Amino acid sequence: MLQAFFQRHVLCGVTRHRLSLAVLSGLIALGTAAAEAQTFIPLQTSSLKAQGIANPTPAWTEFCNRVPSECTVDMKEPRTATLTPQLWTALTSINRRVNQTIKAKTDDAHWGRADRWDFAEDGYGDCEDYQLVKRRELVQQGLPRRAMRMAVVIDETGAGHAVMLIRTDRGDFVLDNKKDAVLPWSQTGYTYIKVESADATAWASLGGIITSPTTTANR
Repeated sequence: MLQAFFQRHVLCGVTRHRLSLAVLSGLIALGTAAAEAQTFIPLQTSSLKAQGIANPTPAWTEFCNRVPSECTVDMKEPRTATLTPQLWTALTSINRRVNQTIKAKTDDAHWGRADRWDFAEDGYGDCEDYQLVKRRELVQQGLPRRAMRMAVVIDETGAGHAVMLIRTDRGDFVLDNKKDAVLPWSQTGYTYIKVESADATAWASLGGIITSPTTTANR
């Protein structure tokens, strides 16, 4: 039942019913204000705990076959990053810039298929594509890939969605194409379903629901 609901009604965290322009403008203004206020390192927060194994999405498996370096886990890298002022600045600025640079486009419209993970090389992408671009840029700045884990969530509208968890010594934070602000995982309002494992090329359950959507996202 839940899978059928997602297939009928959800595209990457956006239902088929559009928000009114006034509401959307208000959300954008709030998000911009929150992002601009992120000058200082946040207080300590908690970390998400894995609760067993989970099946990866088929699109992730296909992506890993095309770009294995993006999925390989280097056990020599640390599981968490030290949240310095420099790293916090990089996280907030890259999250905001990539959100503003990539134009949202569903996988159906973009690739003619329900779900595909890629780097938005042509400037268009859906939610996981935004996060993959952010991770690539942060790796280029020296952040360990092992500390950045893709995650599948259910968003505040009940839609399937993909975000990236940044695992730090101050807890887990979320990079998200729906929000320019980088938030502690517990302040997003999302239900966390599963996450890339930090110990193998696999996924781990986060205990959100038993059955997760067959496609994460498309916008």
